[in-house]
Amino acid sequence: MTTLVTGGAGYIGSHMVHALADAGERVVVLDNLTTGFDWSVAPDVPLVVGDTGDQARVAALLAEHRVDAIIHFAASIVVPDSVRDPLGYYRNNTANSRALIETAVKHGVRHLIFSSTAAVYGSPERMPVGEDDRTAPTSPYGSSKLMTEIMLRDAGAAHGLRHVILRYFNVAGADPLGRTGQSTRGATHLIKVAVEAALGRRAKVDVFGTDYPTPDGTCIRDYIHVSDLVAAHSAALAYLRGGGASTTLNCGYGRGFSVLDVIETVKRISGVDFMVEFAGRRAGDPAQIVAACERARSTLGWQPQFDDLATIIAHALAWERGLLERGR
Repeated sequence: MTTLVTGGAGYIGSHMVHALADAGERVVVLDNLTTGFDWSVAPDVPLVVGDTGDQARVAALLAEHRVDAIIHFAASIVVPDSVRDPLGYYRNNTANSRALIETAVKHGVRHLIFSSTAAVYGSPERMPVGEDDRTAPTSPYGSSKLMTEIMLRDAGAAHGLRHVILRYFNVAGADPLGRTGQSTRGATHLIKVAVEAALGRRAKVDVFGTDYPTPDGTCIRDYIHVSDLVAAHSAALAYLRGGGASTTLNCGYGRGFSVLDVIETVKRISGVDFMVEFAGRRAGDPAQIVAACERARSTLGWQPQFDDLATIIAHALAWERGLLERGR
């Protein structure tokens, strides 16, 4: 049987495809290449160019490849963009996911792992935030993901589609072997932006908001290495195959770093004192969000290997240098 990875030519999805291929799994990728790259897909893994909302195409793909599990990454992910274009986010993240879930149910897919986000919590009332805490998104992005979580739970209850919902915190870093990484031009991830600035690919780093109720006034986030996140997905797939019940789990490390912490670490590791400019807050950004992540470790037996900000940044910097060398 085969695992379908939607968004498998994108940042996190391409890491997932490499991990599955490394493990000898049969994999097929569905990606519309809006933000993904065909060259990032692992060798010998078939890539189907298309949308998750195209039910006829997805149905044919599921049948042709005898897909029994889906890992669903395909989504729009930029919080400020979602504030400017909420309907586009509800179309791509929510409506297309509904179509994918319906097609999966009709064609007998047994397991689905969904890429959700800490943005479903909004501005949490306590820290670290746990899976049972209140969900109150402050952006259309977070709402679009929460709606899909609700649909998936309801479809699971009605149709027996067992699933794991993984709520990501801030994903960063790159494949330690240098095969793939964050490659999207104009990406908004802080570590990506900062390493680009260190290598001269951006003129500066903008810091949005210096008056938050945090020790240095900038936002605090829980950064997780992309390879550890992918390992959580692999563990979730094994868990479902072993008969595990549907569940929702946080994916983070349980400690946070401020925007200024990250910038200073990038400067130290790169040896470059790049320009930083301060601006007002962005709509939809909570002051602080850090994961309570014990449930993922106990449920999945997940043991992170790269739980270190300096390591995350070093891998991101190495990938960015590689992109420069290859002219990408």
